[in-house]
Amino acid sequence: MHERKQTLKMGNTKPYNTLFLDRDGVINKQRPHDYVKSVDEFIFLDGALEALRLLKPLFTHIVIVTNQRGVGKGVMSQTDLDNIHAYMIKEIVKHGGRIDKIYVCTDTSNYSKNRKPNIGMALQAKEDFPDIDFPQSMMAGDSISDMQFAKNAGIKGVFIENKYGPAEVSKTLYQAHYTDLLSFA
Repeated sequence: MHERKQTLKMGNTKPYNTLFLDRDGVINKQRPHDYVKSVDEFIFLDGALEALRLLKPLFTHIVIVTNQRGVGKGVMSQTDLDNIHAYMIKEIVKHGGRIDKIYVCTDTSNYSKNRKPNIGMALQAKEDFPDIDFPQSMMAGDSISDMQFAKNAGIKGVFIENKYGPAEVSKTLYQAHYTDLLSFA
């Protein structure tokens, strides 16, 4: 009871702390063996906009953590990526959802502290939003590196099945499994 009073006193009435989201394969369709390089190539997955609307009131923070190696490889520019994200945010807000911030790793090296499964983007989010509580947060992603990121940061993993079947990802890496973001919501 004391914890509940303290939470209400601080103004946080959301049931969950932070939702970390992967982008490609969770919010938008992936391009097999390619990158989403322009707004024209960015296609929301069925139900993703509705899911983000439903998730909005449940989380204090909703952030995207996304590896975008295409920028580092020179396949697309940072401006291209910024335009894609501006479009994505505009559509999400138009449909009643929200994204508080997007964290991007454009590094090409798997050893980058910011590239998932490393937790640099989670630490950036914690710096921007000091009230983030990793154990009270969730990471919804569709890849093994997303689930490793969650485990490495002490965040609950929510595996969204798009690219692997459930048998291909160790169940020790995630706490819940859904076919898509809307099912999770």
